[in-house]
Amino acid sequence: MTDALLSVRNLSVAFHQGDAETLAVDHVSFDIRPGEVVALVGESGSGKSVTANSVLKLLPYPAASHPSGEILFDGKDLLKTSEPELRRVRGNDITMIFQEPMTSLNPLHSIERQIGEILEMHQALTGSAARIRILELLNQVGIREPEKRLTAYPHELSGGQRQRVMIAMALANRPKLLIADEPTTALDVTVQAQILELLRSLKGDHGMSMLFITHDLGIVRKFADRVCVMTKGKIVEEGTVAEVFKRPQHPYTQHLLASEPRGEPPVADPARPVVMEAKDLRVWFPIKAGFMRKVVDHVKAVDGVDLTLRAGETLGIVGESGSGKTTLGLALARLIASEGRIVFIGDAINGHSFKQMLPYRSRLQVVFQDPFGSLSPRMPVGEIIAEGLKVHERSLSADERDQRVAWALEEVGLDPETRWRYPHEFSGGQRQRIAIARAMVLKPRFVMLDEPTSALDMTVQAQVVDLLRDLQARHDLAYLFISHDLKVVKALANHVIVMRMGKVVEEGPSEEIFRAPKEDYTKALMAAAFKMEAVENDAVGQ
Repeated sequence: MTDALLSVRNLSVAFHQGDAETLAVDHVSFDIRPGEVVALVGESGSGKSVTANSVLKLLPYPAASHPSGEILFDGKDLLKTSEPELRRVRGNDITMIFQEPMTSLNPLHSIERQIGEILEMHQALTGSAARIRILELLNQVGIREPEKRLTAYPHELSGGQRQRVMIAMALANRPKLLIADEPTTALDVTVQAQILELLRSLKGDHGMSMLFITHDLGIVRKFADRVCVMTKGKIVEEGTVAEVFKRPQHPYTQHLLASEPRGEPPVADPARPVVMEAKDLRVWFPIKAGFMRKVVDHVKAVDGVDLTLRAGETLGIVGESGSGKTTLGLALARLIASEGRIVFIGDAINGHSFKQMLPYRSRLQVVFQDPFGSLSPRMPVGEIIAEGLKVHERSLSADERDQRVAWALEEVGLDPETRWRYPHEFSGGQRQRIAIARAMVLKPRFVMLDEPTSALDMTVQAQVVDLLRDLQARHDLAYLFISHDLKVVKALANHVIVMRMGKVVEEGPSEEIFRAPKEDYTKALMAAAFKMEAVENDAVGQ
């Protein structure tokens, strides 16, 4: 297309390991016009991010190569552009927002320094001129009291604030094309809606084009102009959003539109033994000020929470980013200090030291949100899963450990022969199964699941939910399920606690909370989540 800002033509991407070659992207073609939003959707491993990273040549070369194709931007083939020329395009004409801002922002640099580096490199702005521009950008992306945030570090911001900072960095040089790779995946539903509205507003103000990569079809329906559906490295369907959603032609597109977590949580049984119990649980972080650094106040991350969790049941913890969900889970697992009573399988553990907790660790496991961040890239999968056995079951021989690792992989639906491979050789859904296998190999009683499906596409989400439900039934597990995805919570949890600013706003049986929430905050959460679901269902029905 002659009027295209970006034109990708017959692009192929191959990855090489020894003599083996894997074709990750296979003759992909699409165009993005000025001011247009094109969504690239598909399951984990379909080639979406590899395609996007190819635009700016961010793949690990020479392990990656392009057997065929052109990427034409403003008439220039970026694949043939020299590195110095490409550096002038990166950050100036084309910028990128990644899925997880915490891994993209430098934890050792302040927000002012990180945005300032971009302005200095591309516009030679320094000093007061740079600060004025930084404040302008932070205001544009909706950061409140930006002057107070200049000296903040990434860990001092919420997930939504970090993503806004990433957007500010991407917009610093007024790019023509913004590539957004799953920019809302790790955010709760209300913040997700705010970020999408922000991007829509900024697109209108700046006239940017966007390549929007996501697995969330509800977002595509609301946000994009055109959509390209990818699977196994190929684009199998392309068209306007209205056309593709109303009349999907390819079976894979129909499958995507129909996918969502299904099934019912197990029936709660008050006669089952209590696995985890907390009374008046508090986690307060001190705020210090003055020359003597005296404590002047506290951040009440968890403030007087009571809960009871029985064997074979799932307690869902929901709420916005910063509500205290994860802090509550970490306190129950005794990974951070807390006050109040915690009873685990009959023993009060709230006063236990790190050493005293060791005998309980094998029965009290955690699965984190980002498996790529929690799995060592330097170790094969078998060694990662066996680590816990070396600590907690030292009497096992090497062969016995290997048998347990193979058993754990089979439990989560993976081939035991894959235990010699490394995490980067697996898709996102497979890596999450590996993280679950690492917990299951120790045969726990309680598992804290901290956003285990938020980084996964919808079809893989449904598979992981089915897996968790199956493991719970087979091993009588008690789950603490922390999530901002209310559709997944509805499919898994017997009981739900809604948190806001460290306190329990509402709690009760899952069915009651979802059918008739009583508190305004809970109603707002439900409206944000299930409005999106209604959009998806409407698309399938049409």
